[in-house]
Formats: sequence, structure tokens, C-alpha cells
Amino acid sequence: MDERLRVAVTLEQCWHRVPGGTARSAVESLDALLAHADPERIELIGVSARHRHGPGSAWVPPIDVRASRLPRPALYASWNRFRRPTVPALVGPVDVIHATGMAVPPPTSALVVTVHDLAFLRDPSKFTTRGVRFFHRSIELARRDATLIMCPSQATIEECVAAGFDPDRLRLVPWSVKPVEVEPVRVEQLRRSLGIEGPMVLWAGTIEPRKNLPVLLEAFEQLSDRTATLVLAGPQGWNEDLSVRLRALGDRVRVVGFLPSDELRVMQTAADIFCFPSLQEGFGLPVLEAMAQGTAVITSAGTATAEVGADAAVLVDPSDGAALAIALDSLLADPGARDTLAAAGRDRASAVYGRRHHAEQLMAVYSEAAALHGRGS
Repeated sequence: MDERLRVAVTLEQCWHRVPGGTARSAVESLDALLAHADPERIELIGVSARHRHGPGSAWVPPIDVRASRLPRPALYASWNRFRRPTVPALVGPVDVIHATGMAVPPPTSALVVTVHDLAFLRDPSKFTTRGVRFFHRSIELARRDATLIMCPSQATIEECVAAGFDPDRLRLVPWSVKPVEVEPVRVEQLRRSLGIEGPMVLWAGTIEPRKNLPVLLEAFEQLSDRTATLVLAGPQGWNEDLSVRLRALGDRVRVVGFLPSDELRVMQTAADIFCFPSLQEGFGLPVLEAMAQGTAVITSAGTATAEVGADAAVLVDPSDGAALAIALDSLLADPGARDTLAAAGRDRASAVYGRRHHAEQLMAVYSEAAALHGRGS
């Protein structure tokens, strides 16, 4: 399809209390398109609910966003139950609607839905009751109404097939990352501000049950290297209280909360090891970001993060705290192995998960969806 596509992108998750990976991946995808897609072939417009204020500075979309007159709860409920308002009513005619999160608008144009993961089906206890209800309805609508479904990993595609999605409508579109040059002086300043003189192990993400932080803290308690410091970077999410374990570790752990993207990249560069033993991810963007910044990675075997890291990361059973401690001790004791792993991770991030390729894949899905919708009209 050669004509220019007008694509409406849902971006409401940028205003969520904890925007998380769905907001980050949506903004990263838009950045990739703006940097590498031909502007003669695509016009992007954002869609959100009504808000009195803009999103946090770290989550400001790089495109114009049109807001509904409805606040988020009413917009989500209306889309889920009544299939209105339509996106064209908010932004004018569009060729493609891209639902980047689990709020699924009515399919008045070609509808592309990103399904990040189906973790709520595997273990609903790790989510709020309201969230599980919303996810179930969203998946039902995506199965029924989407022209195409984008998944960031093969693991998520397999989950979707098991959940009854038509395999012919599933498309693999991994996320991408752009490495950031970090001046050595910023690394030194960061370590000094945190009071870290020895090795630094970093974890980053939203603090919630499937991130498996109790096992990471258990492994850290077992380390032979008592000079290492663990840094936890990310917002408090839901259903996870780490206070007892954190008190037991004392000053061996620093909890720094949410960090804007530029500060997180400094943290990733400063770390000797990035450790991300999540139980389940749709992709695992923090793993890719750490690899791109040249940091050795330890992550979970048998998950989507293993797809991202492949042989450029150390893969460990995320349920085995003792095995995780052994992997950490082994890398902490071997700077040469860390350097080799870091170089392999940087190369893999560049070769497999580059921004240009990501933009090309997104454009291909949008074009295919528009063509399919046109044939079905």
C-alpha cells in the first residue's frame, strides 16, 4: 500500500499512576517511527481520555494527542461495554487504529492491538481483581475485533494461540532500543551519590509480584561477595511488600524509586550486573536497555527475557534463589566474563533490536492491516 496512512495510537497509559512497560513501549515505538519512517507514508495522532494535567515529564508522547471528553474510567467502560465513542469521532478519519495497551476501541477502521502478555491468565493472584476483570474483557474484544495482533515476543504469541487467538492474525514485532552515550563523570557522580564503592547490581522495573523481587533479595542475602550493593530502581506497583526483607539486608540495598529514562540509562551504565529474574514478561524492555548500555545481564530462563538475552545473557531458573546467588557470585568474581557478556549484549541489542528495523516492522503491520480492512469493507 503506497498511499499515506493516518494512524491513531492509544496513549492513555502514559497517564496511569504507574505507566510501566506498556507506556514505555508505546513511546519508544513512536520515537522509532518518527526517526525512521517516511513522513510521506504515515501521519500519527494520539488518543487519550480527558485529563486536567499532562502526563509526567518522562511519559510525554512525541506526537499530538486528542483527548476524549470522558475521563479514563468512563472511556474504558464505554469502549468495553458500549463500543463507543469511536476514534474517528475524536480525531477524524483514520486508516488504522493502534491499541497499544489493553483498552480496545471499536473497530471503525483497521484495528491493530498490541498484546504485551497474558500473565493475568497464568496467575490472576498477582493482579488486582478489577484489573483481571478488565483484561479478560479486553482480550475478548481483541480476539473478536482486531484486524491484526502485534506481540513483542514469541512467548506472547504462544500464549495468544493457547488463549484462542487466530494464529494467522498474530505478528511478531519486538521492541527496540536506542543506546545512549553516558559520560564517565556521570557514572562516578551516581556511584558517589549512592555511596557505592564496590560492585553494583541493578534491578529496574515496577515493584509487583511477577517481578520476583523476593527471590532476588533472597539470592542477595546468600552472596559470598558481601561488598556488592543491590540497587532497586522503579515505582511501587501493587500487591508487593518487601519491607521485612529490605530491613534484613540493611545498607546492602538502595531503593531509589522511579527514574526518568536518562537517569536510568546512567544507572544501567554504572551497574556491573543487571539482574532481572522476572517470572513472566511479554518482552522485558529493561533487559534490552541494559544490554544496549553495555551491562552484563542475568535474567530468567524459560521466559520472554531469555528470547531477548539469548546467548548474550546468563539465564537462571527464576524460582531458584540459590542458583541466582551462584550466578551473581560467579560474575561478580570475574570482570573478564562480565566484559565479554556486556560486549555480546551490546552487539545483540544493535543487530537484532535496532530502531530502524522496528519502524519498518510497525509500518508493515499498519499497511497490511489497512489492506485487509479495505478488502473486507
